[in-house]
Amino acid sequence: MGKPAAPRRLAEDEASAFQRAMRTSARKLNLVAQTIRGKNAQAALAELTFSRRRIAHDVKKVLQAAIANAENNHQLDVDRLYVKEATVGRAFIMKRFHTRGRGRSARVEKHFAHLTVIVRERPEEDAA
Repeated sequence: MGKPAAPRRLAEDEASAFQRAMRTSARKLNLVAQTIRGKNAQAALAELTFSRRRIAHDVKKVLQAAIANAENNHQLDVDRLYVKEATVGRAFIMKRFHTRGRGRSARVEKHFAHLTVIVRERPEEDAA
């Protein structure tokens, strides 16, 4: 006896992965997420592998998790996957203080962000 299973939020040909509280601002994370939106999954992985931004490594791990979820949990074809959505949201901000000269202090804000990646399987092209 328990709760009935919740209906699936995604379509049958979609899979997702998310990372909460990534140690970067949402603005910087969105710049990396923008580079992979709508791309083929393998092309997106290549893009993130050679990106010079620090957070690209973490985004790549989330994308790999979404691909693995699609393959293992939903039996989707990895070769036909593409990045349907890469959404970024603001998380909390840690407020710290930095001592300055003459007895003053300045506030330092350490931003965090959330990332959600949804991959989808492209429909099969009919061979004419």
